[in-house]
Amino acid sequence: MNRTSDVLIIGAGIIGAATAYFATRAGLSVTVLERDLPAGGTTSRCEGNILVSDKELGPELALTQYSLGIWKGELAEHRDLWEFESKGGIIVASRESSLASLERFSAAQRGFGIASERLDAAGLRELEPHVTDRALGAAFYPEDSQVQPILAASHLLRLAREAGATLVTRAPVTALLRSGERVTGARTPRGDFSASHTVNATGTWAGEIGALAGVNVPVLPRRGFVLVSEPLPKMVHHKVYAAEYVDNVGSSDGGLQASPVVEGTPAGTILIGSSRERVGFDPTVSPAALRTIARNAIELFPFLERTRILRHYHGFRPYCPDHLPVIGHDPRAPGLWHAAGHEGAGIGLSAGTGKLLAQALSGATPDLDLTPFRPERFTEEAAA
Repeated sequence: MNRTSDVLIIGAGIIGAATAYFATRAGLSVTVLERDLPAGGTTSRCEGNILVSDKELGPELALTQYSLGIWKGELAEHRDLWEFESKGGIIVASRESSLASLERFSAAQRGFGIASERLDAAGLRELEPHVTDRALGAAFYPEDSQVQPILAASHLLRLAREAGATLVTRAPVTALLRSGERVTGARTPRGDFSASHTVNATGTWAGEIGALAGVNVPVLPRRGFVLVSEPLPKMVHHKVYAAEYVDNVGSSDGGLQASPVVEGTPAGTILIGSSRERVGFDPTVSPAALRTIARNAIELFPFLERTRILRHYHGFRPYCPDHLPVIGHDPRAPGLWHAAGHEGAGIGLSAGTGKLLAQALSGATPDLDLTPFRPERFTEEAAA
């Protein structure tokens, strides 16, 4: 098989799917290569968050706001396909020091246009009656939302294919095609695929594709676990997490970090996280991580001590050292583009990432400046 397209996307997770969707809508011919089956990597091992509440001021927050506008605007007609919920998020503080830090954090976000409401202990319990009595206060973020990530990726790919995109599965990339310095496509066991632009949307494995082009893309894996409860009556009404979660998101510590994140689903199950640890691609189940997640969740919602856990799952978040994704054209390997390194925010940021890339790929000026996410920034830092 040998096919030529305007855009060749490597990776059929949520980022690749969103890029394919928006690129086809921009009138580009698109081929998507997937080494296994769509949404089989990190996309299938996460909770589907679309959060503004955990973002510090800066380019990631701007990208989050942009993406949220697309989920609620341009993609709103499809919201039922991927179970979009504007459930809102609540950050809970159970110590005076955490409450003071949370109030400073939320005030800064409000100055950036983020909707956030201070809650005292009584106001918190009106929204979440079963939360711990130890909670002193909270911040409520009405814009925080949720999707079912596998459904989102699958339907975005389907819509792209209906618009003319081609999906090729079981096609691991073994080499990149070159014409001089320029990347012109990819080689797989199923044939060569040529394109004017090649997009590396392989998530945690983005560094491997970059290496095939001779460029450094330092996307690293951070392992995380999620517990799934038995179906229950509605007990958790929002996405609820402890204030320490924000610090863990922004940390580069390699050891186990865990802070409680609890939310219900339309099916009645409760998703319980979260943990982060840098252990490479070690898929081993960590009893210590599971115990810590369970203990933290019980501290946040004591009723969970009497709740049965049906299963757990885990995956690898694609993490960059500076906590910003890699998005855009790579001048070190002309013709190669990257869209990876979104860590735990990839589901929410996929819509904005896909649309911005599609604009750039089609020669238009992106709605947001992609400079903060430029792939070559790590080479620049090393040379400084």
